[in-house]
Amino acid sequence: MQAVDAHTISSVSVYRYHIALKPTLPVAKQRIDHRKGAVLAVTLTNEQQHRQQVWVEIAPLSGIDVEGLAIEGFSQESLDDVITSLCDYAELLIGKSSNVLLDLAATSSFASVAFGLSLLHAKLNDQLPCHIDNPYTQSVTVPLVYVGMSEQQLHTKLLQNGTLNSVKVKVAQTTMAEEVAFIYRVLALAPQVTLRLDANRGFTPEQAIDFLACLPKDKIEYIEEPCINPADNPIIYQQLGLRYALDESLNSPTFDVINAITQQPGIGALIVKPMLLGSLARLQDMIEAAHSYGVRCIISSSLESDIGIDDLRLVSQALTPNETPGLDTLSAFSQTLQLTTPTLPQLNQSALSLIIHAGEANKVATSL
Repeated sequence: MQAVDAHTISSVSVYRYHIALKPTLPVAKQRIDHRKGAVLAVTLTNEQQHRQQVWVEIAPLSGIDVEGLAIEGFSQESLDDVITSLCDYAELLIGKSSNVLLDLAATSSFASVAFGLSLLHAKLNDQLPCHIDNPYTQSVTVPLVYVGMSEQQLHTKLLQNGTLNSVKVKVAQTTMAEEVAFIYRVLALAPQVTLRLDANRGFTPEQAIDFLACLPKDKIEYIEEPCINPADNPIIYQQLGLRYALDESLNSPTFDVINAITQQPGIGALIVKPMLLGSLARLQDMIEAAHSYGVRCIISSSLESDIGIDDLRLVSQALTPNETPGLDTLSAFSQTLQLTTPTLPQLNQSALSLIIHAGEANKVATSL
Protein backbone atom coordinates (compact mmCIF):
# COMPACT_ATOMS: atom_id res chain seq x y z
CA MET A 1 0.00 0.00 0.00
CA GLN A 2 1.27 3.43 -0.88
CA ALA A 3 2.42 5.42 2.17
CA VAL A 4 0.20 8.30 3.23
CA ASP A 5 0.89 11.44 5.17
CA ALA A 6 0.11 11.59 8.89
CA HIS A 7 -3.62 11.53 9.55
CA THR A 8 -4.89 11.44 6.00
CA ILE A 9 -8.06 9.86 4.67
CA SER A 10 -7.24 6.43 3.30
CA SER A 11 -10.71 5.06 2.52
CA VAL A 12 -14.28 6.25 2.12
CA SER A 13 -17.46 4.17 1.97
CA VAL A 14 -21.00 5.31 1.23
CA TYR A 15 -23.92 3.10 2.28
CA ARG A 16 -27.67 3.31 1.86
CA TYR A 17 -30.22 2.01 4.37
CA HIS A 18 -33.98 1.40 4.33
CA ILE A 19 -35.53 0.48 7.70
CA ALA A 20 -39.17 -0.38 8.37
CA LEU A 21 -40.91 1.48 11.22
CA LYS A 22 -43.52 0.02 13.55
CA PRO A 23 -45.50 1.81 14.72
CA THR A 24 -45.51 4.57 12.15
CA LEU A 25 -43.91 7.87 13.15
CA PRO A 26 -45.48 11.33 12.79
CA VAL A 27 -43.94 13.90 10.47
CA ALA A 28 -46.16 16.87 11.30
CA LYS A 29 -49.64 15.60 10.28
CA GLN A 30 -48.20 12.96 7.97
CA ARG A 31 -47.05 9.47 8.93
CA ILE A 32 -44.12 7.39 7.68
CA ASP A 33 -43.69 3.62 7.91
CA HIS A 34 -40.04 3.48 6.84
CA ARG A 35 -36.89 5.58 7.10
CA LYS A 36 -34.26 5.87 4.40
CA GLY A 37 -30.83 7.42 4.67
CA ALA A 38 -27.12 7.12 4.05
CA VAL A 39 -24.05 6.34 6.14
CA LEU A 40 -20.66 7.83 5.31
CA ALA A 41 -17.69 5.92 6.75
CA VAL A 42 -14.14 7.29 6.61
CA THR A 43 -10.83 5.74 7.64
CA LEU A 44 -7.88 7.89 8.67
CA THR A 45 -4.38 6.40 8.50
CA ASN A 46 -1.25 7.94 10.01
CA GLU A 47 2.38 7.43 9.02
CA GLN A 48 2.66 4.52 11.45
CA GLN A 49 -0.27 2.88 9.60
CA HIS A 50 -2.55 3.25 12.60
CA ARG A 51 -6.15 3.36 11.42
CA GLN A 52 -9.13 5.20 12.85
CA GLN A 53 -12.58 4.61 11.34
CA VAL A 54 -15.55 6.87 12.00
CA TRP A 55 -19.00 7.01 10.45
CA VAL A 56 -21.97 9.38 10.42
CA GLU A 57 -25.55 9.17 9.29
CA ILE A 58 -26.74 11.57 6.59
CA ALA A 59 -30.50 11.31 6.21
CA PRO A 60 -32.61 14.19 4.89
CA LEU A 61 -36.20 14.08 6.11
CA SER A 62 -37.88 13.82 2.74
CA GLY A 63 -39.50 11.16 0.57
CA ILE A 64 -43.08 9.89 0.77
CA ASP A 65 -45.53 9.15 3.57
CA VAL A 66 -47.84 6.17 4.12
CA GLU A 67 -50.34 7.68 1.67
CA GLY A 68 -47.74 7.98 -1.07
CA LEU A 69 -47.63 11.78 -0.72
CA ALA A 70 -44.43 13.83 -0.61
CA ILE A 71 -43.28 14.77 2.88
CA GLU A 72 -43.69 18.54 3.17
CA GLY A 73 -42.11 21.19 5.35
CA PHE A 74 -38.82 19.54 6.25
CA SER A 75 -35.73 18.73 4.12
CA GLN A 76 -35.54 20.44 0.76
CA GLU A 77 -33.22 17.77 -0.66
CA SER A 78 -33.74 14.20 -1.84
CA LEU A 79 -31.78 11.22 -0.57
CA ASP A 80 -30.75 10.29 -4.12
CA ASP A 81 -29.22 13.73 -4.66
CA VAL A 82 -27.44 13.53 -1.32
CA ILE A 83 -25.98 10.10 -2.12
CA THR A 84 -24.84 11.29 -5.54
CA SER A 85 -23.06 14.20 -3.84
CA LEU A 86 -21.37 11.87 -1.33
CA CYS A 87 -20.23 9.52 -4.11
CA ASP A 88 -18.75 12.49 -5.99
CA TYR A 89 -16.78 13.39 -2.86
CA ALA A 90 -15.52 9.85 -2.18
CA GLU A 91 -12.54 9.76 -4.56
CA LEU A 92 -11.73 13.43 -3.91
CA LEU A 93 -11.20 12.73 -0.20
CA ILE A 94 -8.58 10.00 -0.59
CA GLY A 95 -5.12 11.11 0.56
CA LYS A 96 -6.45 14.38 1.98
CA SER A 97 -6.39 15.77 5.49
CA SER A 98 -9.63 15.52 7.44
CA ASN A 99 -9.79 19.33 7.24
CA VAL A 100 -11.08 18.99 3.68
CA LEU A 101 -14.35 17.78 5.21
CA LEU A 102 -14.92 21.27 6.62
CA ASP A 103 -14.21 22.84 3.23
CA LEU A 104 -16.78 20.59 1.58
CA ALA A 105 -19.29 21.19 4.38
CA ALA A 106 -18.96 24.95 3.89
CA THR A 107 -19.71 24.71 0.17
CA SER A 108 -22.35 21.95 0.05
CA SER A 109 -25.82 23.04 -1.02
CA PHE A 110 -27.36 20.21 1.01
CA ALA A 111 -27.96 20.89 4.72
CA SER A 112 -27.76 17.20 5.65
CA VAL A 113 -24.42 16.79 3.85
CA ALA A 114 -23.01 19.94 5.47
CA PHE A 115 -24.02 18.66 8.89
CA GLY A 116 -22.71 15.14 8.25
CA LEU A 117 -19.32 16.25 6.93
CA SER A 118 -18.76 18.74 9.75
CA LEU A 119 -19.83 16.12 12.29
CA LEU A 120 -17.45 13.60 10.74
CA HIS A 121 -14.61 16.11 11.03
CA ALA A 122 -15.47 16.75 14.69
CA LYS A 123 -15.50 13.02 15.47
CA LEU A 124 -12.22 12.35 13.64
CA ASN A 125 -10.57 15.18 15.53
CA ASP A 126 -12.04 14.41 18.96
CA GLN A 127 -13.97 17.67 19.09
CA LEU A 128 -17.11 16.10 20.55
CA PRO A 129 -17.45 14.70 24.07
CA CYS A 130 -16.37 11.08 24.30
CA HIS A 131 -19.08 10.47 26.89
CA ILE A 132 -22.06 12.20 28.47
CA ASP A 133 -20.92 14.29 31.44
CA ASN A 134 -24.39 15.15 32.75
CA PRO A 135 -26.61 12.11 32.13
CA TYR A 136 -29.40 13.58 34.23
CA THR A 137 -30.23 16.01 31.43
CA GLN A 138 -28.65 14.41 28.36
CA SER A 139 -29.69 10.78 28.77
CA VAL A 140 -33.20 11.25 30.14
CA THR A 141 -35.81 10.57 27.48
CA VAL A 142 -38.48 13.08 26.50
CA PRO A 143 -41.24 10.70 25.34
CA LEU A 144 -43.07 11.55 22.13
CA VAL A 145 -46.82 10.84 22.45
CA TYR A 146 -49.94 11.60 20.41
CA VAL A 147 -53.59 10.70 20.02
CA GLY A 148 -53.90 7.30 18.38
CA MET A 149 -51.36 5.52 20.56
CA SER A 150 -52.67 2.47 22.36
CA GLU A 151 -52.95 2.52 26.14
CA GLN A 152 -50.12 -0.02 26.26
CA GLN A 153 -47.88 2.18 24.10
CA LEU A 154 -48.69 5.18 26.28
CA HIS A 155 -47.89 3.25 29.46
CA THR A 156 -44.59 2.08 27.96
CA LYS A 157 -43.62 5.65 27.15
CA LEU A 158 -44.67 7.26 30.41
CA LEU A 159 -44.06 4.56 33.01
CA GLN A 160 -40.50 3.67 32.00
CA ASN A 161 -37.71 3.37 34.51
CA GLY A 162 -36.11 6.62 35.55
CA THR A 163 -37.50 10.08 36.10
CA LEU A 164 -39.41 11.83 33.35
CA ASN A 165 -39.25 15.60 33.42
CA SER A 166 -40.91 16.50 30.10
CA VAL A 167 -43.21 14.93 27.55
CA LYS A 168 -43.62 16.02 23.94
CA VAL A 169 -47.23 15.88 22.71
CA LYS A 170 -48.29 16.24 19.09
CA VAL A 171 -51.40 18.43 18.89
CA ALA A 172 -53.59 20.04 16.20
CA GLN A 173 -53.93 16.65 14.56
CA THR A 174 -57.38 15.44 15.61
CA THR A 175 -60.25 17.11 17.49
CA MET A 176 -59.70 19.52 20.35
CA ALA A 177 -61.79 17.34 22.68
CA GLU A 178 -59.72 14.23 21.92
CA GLU A 179 -56.42 16.01 22.38
CA VAL A 180 -57.40 17.78 25.61
CA ALA A 181 -58.60 14.46 27.05
CA PHE A 182 -55.39 12.77 25.89
CA ILE A 183 -53.20 15.40 27.58
CA TYR A 184 -55.06 15.00 30.86
CA ARG A 185 -54.53 11.25 30.54
CA VAL A 186 -50.78 11.91 30.10
CA LEU A 187 -50.76 14.11 33.21
CA ALA A 188 -52.68 11.49 35.18
CA LEU A 189 -50.09 8.83 34.33
CA ALA A 190 -47.08 11.14 34.82
CA PRO A 191 -48.19 14.06 37.02
CA GLN A 192 -44.63 15.30 37.53
CA VAL A 193 -43.98 16.18 33.88
CA THR A 194 -44.21 19.42 31.98
CA LEU A 195 -45.51 19.53 28.41
CA ARG A 196 -43.74 20.40 25.20
CA LEU A 197 -46.67 20.78 22.82
CA ASP A 198 -46.05 20.60 19.08
CA ALA A 199 -48.75 21.95 16.75
CA ASN A 200 -46.72 21.95 13.51
CA ARG A 201 -48.53 25.12 12.39
CA GLY A 202 -51.90 23.47 12.81
CA PHE A 203 -54.02 26.14 14.56
CA THR A 204 -55.53 29.49 13.81
CA PRO A 205 -54.77 31.92 16.67
CA GLU A 206 -58.32 31.53 17.96
CA GLN A 207 -58.10 27.73 17.92
CA ALA A 208 -54.74 27.78 19.67
CA ILE A 209 -56.01 30.11 22.41
CA ASP A 210 -59.17 28.03 22.95
CA PHE A 211 -57.11 24.84 23.09
CA LEU A 212 -54.44 26.12 25.46
CA ALA A 213 -57.03 27.71 27.73
CA CYS A 214 -58.31 24.19 28.48
CA LEU A 215 -54.93 23.09 29.86
CA PRO A 216 -53.05 23.93 33.08
CA LYS A 217 -50.71 26.75 32.09
CA ASP A 218 -48.14 25.85 34.71
CA LYS A 219 -47.63 22.50 32.98
CA ILE A 220 -46.78 23.96 29.55
CA GLU A 221 -43.11 24.60 28.76
CA TYR A 222 -43.99 25.93 25.30
CA ILE A 223 -45.98 25.14 22.19
CA GLU A 224 -44.04 24.62 18.96
CA GLU A 225 -45.17 26.52 15.88
CA PRO A 226 -48.77 27.01 17.07
CA CYS A 227 -50.19 29.00 14.15
CA ILE A 228 -50.81 28.26 10.49
CA ASN A 229 -49.41 31.72 9.79
CA PRO A 230 -46.23 32.05 11.92
CA ALA A 231 -46.72 35.82 12.04
CA ASP A 232 -49.69 35.12 14.34
CA ASN A 233 -47.62 33.29 16.95
CA PRO A 234 -47.05 36.36 19.17
CA ILE A 235 -50.82 36.58 19.69
CA ILE A 236 -50.60 33.41 21.80
CA TYR A 237 -48.06 35.04 24.09
CA GLN A 238 -49.94 38.32 24.25
CA GLN A 239 -53.25 36.65 25.12
CA LEU A 240 -52.13 33.86 27.44
CA GLY A 241 -48.57 34.65 28.51
CA LEU A 242 -47.47 31.26 27.17
CA ARG A 243 -44.25 31.09 25.21
CA TYR A 244 -43.95 29.36 21.87
CA ALA A 245 -41.08 27.63 20.11
CA LEU A 246 -39.88 27.85 16.52
CA ASP A 247 -39.15 24.67 14.57
CA GLU A 248 -40.15 24.73 10.89
CA SER A 249 -39.36 28.46 10.79
CA LEU A 250 -35.67 27.66 11.22
CA ASN A 251 -35.68 25.83 7.86
CA SER A 252 -36.35 29.01 5.91
CA PRO A 253 -33.26 30.25 4.03
CA THR A 254 -34.14 33.78 5.18
CA PHE A 255 -34.45 32.91 8.88
CA ASP A 256 -32.33 35.13 11.12
CA VAL A 257 -32.20 34.29 14.82
CA ILE A 258 -31.74 37.81 16.15
CA ASN A 259 -34.39 39.34 13.90
CA ALA A 260 -36.88 36.64 14.88
CA ILE A 261 -36.29 37.02 18.62
CA THR A 262 -36.32 40.82 18.62
CA GLN A 263 -39.34 41.18 16.33
CA GLN A 264 -41.56 38.31 17.55
CA PRO A 265 -42.42 38.64 21.26
CA GLY A 266 -42.86 35.39 23.15
CA ILE A 267 -40.28 33.09 21.58
CA GLY A 268 -39.25 30.73 24.35
CA ALA A 269 -37.21 28.14 22.49
CA LEU A 270 -35.67 27.11 19.19
CA ILE A 271 -36.06 23.46 18.23
CA VAL A 272 -32.80 22.71 16.46
CA LYS A 273 -32.85 19.80 14.00
CA PRO A 274 -29.23 19.59 12.80
CA MET A 275 -29.98 17.33 9.81
CA LEU A 276 -32.21 20.08 8.41
CA LEU A 277 -30.05 23.09 9.23
CA GLY A 278 -26.43 22.49 8.19
CA SER A 279 -22.95 22.46 9.63
CA LEU A 280 -21.96 22.38 13.28
CA ALA A 281 -20.48 25.86 12.86
CA ARG A 282 -23.85 27.19 11.71
CA LEU A 283 -25.64 25.45 14.56
CA GLN A 284 -23.21 26.88 17.10
CA ASP A 285 -23.68 30.42 15.75
CA MET A 286 -27.47 30.05 15.89
CA ILE A 287 -27.46 28.65 19.41
CA GLU A 288 -25.05 31.27 20.76
CA ALA A 289 -27.16 34.06 19.26
CA ALA A 290 -30.35 32.65 20.82
CA HIS A 291 -28.71 32.15 24.21
CA SER A 292 -27.51 35.76 24.19
CA TYR A 293 -31.21 36.75 24.28
CA GLY A 294 -32.15 34.17 26.89
CA VAL A 295 -33.91 31.84 24.45
CA ARG A 296 -33.57 28.09 25.02
CA CYS A 297 -32.26 25.82 22.27
CA ILE A 298 -33.22 22.15 22.21
CA ILE A 299 -31.55 19.64 19.91
CA SER A 300 -34.17 17.45 18.25
CA SER A 301 -34.02 14.48 15.91
CA SER A 302 -35.23 14.27 12.34
CA LEU A 303 -36.19 10.63 12.89
CA GLU A 304 -32.63 9.37 12.45
CA SER A 305 -31.48 5.82 13.13
CA ASP A 306 -29.39 4.77 16.12
CA ILE A 307 -26.21 6.22 14.56
CA GLY A 308 -27.77 9.64 14.21
CA ILE A 309 -29.43 9.57 17.63
CA ASP A 310 -26.17 8.62 19.38
CA ASP A 311 -24.37 11.49 17.65
CA LEU A 312 -27.15 13.99 18.36
CA ARG A 313 -26.84 13.22 22.05
CA LEU A 314 -23.14 14.13 21.87
CA VAL A 315 -23.93 17.28 19.85
CA SER A 316 -26.48 18.23 22.50
CA GLN A 317 -23.89 17.63 25.23
CA ALA A 318 -21.47 19.91 23.39
CA LEU A 319 -23.83 22.73 22.34
CA THR A 320 -26.77 22.63 24.77
CA PRO A 321 -25.47 20.82 27.88
CA ASN A 322 -28.24 22.08 30.16
CA GLU A 323 -31.15 21.00 27.96
CA THR A 324 -32.66 17.54 27.52
CA PRO A 325 -32.76 16.80 23.77
CA GLY A 326 -35.83 15.47 21.98
CA LEU A 327 -34.66 12.10 20.64
CA ASP A 328 -37.48 9.64 21.36
CA THR A 329 -37.99 7.92 18.00
CA LEU A 330 -35.74 4.84 18.03
CA SER A 331 -38.28 2.39 19.46
CA ALA A 332 -40.10 2.30 16.11
CA PHE A 333 -37.01 1.17 14.16
CA SER A 334 -36.99 -2.53 13.25
CA GLN A 335 -33.18 -2.63 12.87
CA THR A 336 -30.10 -0.88 14.16
CA LEU A 337 -27.22 0.28 11.97
CA GLN A 338 -24.60 -0.40 14.64
CA LEU A 339 -23.71 -3.63 16.40
CA THR A 340 -22.52 -3.59 19.98
CA THR A 341 -19.35 -5.63 20.40
CA PRO A 342 -17.08 -6.28 23.40
CA THR A 343 -14.53 -3.84 21.95
CA LEU A 344 -15.66 -1.20 19.44
CA PRO A 345 -19.03 -0.69 17.72
CA GLN A 346 -19.30 -2.10 14.21
CA LEU A 347 -21.57 -1.28 11.31
CA ASN A 348 -24.41 -3.74 10.83
CA GLN A 349 -23.64 -4.76 7.28
CA SER A 350 -26.91 -6.72 6.99
CA ALA A 351 -28.87 -3.47 7.38
CA LEU A 352 -26.72 -1.50 4.92
CA SER A 353 -26.23 -1.56 1.17
CA LEU A 354 -22.75 -0.49 0.02
CA ILE A 355 -22.94 2.08 -2.79
CA ILE A 356 -19.27 2.93 -3.30
CA HIS A 357 -15.92 2.29 -1.63
CA ALA A 358 -12.87 4.38 -2.51
CA GLY A 359 -9.29 4.15 -1.33
CA GLU A 360 -7.61 1.18 0.28
CA ALA A 361 -7.85 -1.95 -1.91
CA ASN A 362 -9.53 0.25 -4.54
CA LYS A 363 -12.70 -1.71 -4.01
CA VAL A 364 -15.70 -0.21 -5.80
CA ALA A 365 -19.22 -1.50 -5.27
CA THR A 366 -22.25 -1.12 -7.48
CA SER A 367 -22.89 2.45 -8.50
CA LEU A 368 -26.20 4.27 -8.16
